[in-house]
Amino acid sequence: MQNLYPLLAVVVAYLLGSLSFGVIVSRAMGLNDPRTFGSKNPGATNVLRSGSKPAAIVTLLLDAAKGWLPVAWVAAYGAPYGLGEGTLAAVGLAAFIGHLYPVFFRFQGGKGVATALGVLLGFSPWLALATALTFAIMVFFFRYVSLASIVAAVFAPAYYLLGDGVAWQASRASLLVVAVMGVLLVWRHSLNIDRLLAGKEAKLGAKKTGL
Repeated sequence: MQNLYPLLAVVVAYLLGSLSFGVIVSRAMGLNDPRTFGSKNPGATNVLRSGSKPAAIVTLLLDAAKGWLPVAWVAAYGAPYGLGEGTLAAVGLAAFIGHLYPVFFRFQGGKGVATALGVLLGFSPWLALATALTFAIMVFFFRYVSLASIVAAVFAPAYYLLGDGVAWQASRASLLVVAVMGVLLVWRHSLNIDRLLAGKEAKLGAKKTGL
């Protein structure tokens, strides 16, 4: 039975990641389904376009929490069940994939920025902080959430490598997951990249929808 624990942990993490809180929170607060307006993306940025900042904040926090929780649980309680570094990395990736392709919502999910940040937080608070600061700085100066997400995704693996032996200890499995999430995040923003290059991407706070 113990041999099944890693697989069970990954499945549970994927199911948790499949909870599209942008849709759930919007329904609970009587707002339009975020998949029906703007970018049609069930993430916090698109929920913000509904005009409800509280809904966007709650969505952001819950999407991040579902990435953090399975990683934190395995780190804190997984050892007696034979869940090591490999499983810790795997559940983080599973939660992230769940957000991108949620089984409960016809596999139509978001881009994964908040969930990825939650996974990074589970790996290392310092790694999450460095990545979040990169995102915040890019948003502050350029006002493009998509550009900030892409830059943060690219820098996250580098931060992990730079932090090895300084602020946190990098494991190969976790580093691979950080890199894979970065690649997927950039890929999920491919349309945004096209709009950025064409000068048609909407800035944060603009009325035009573009993310």
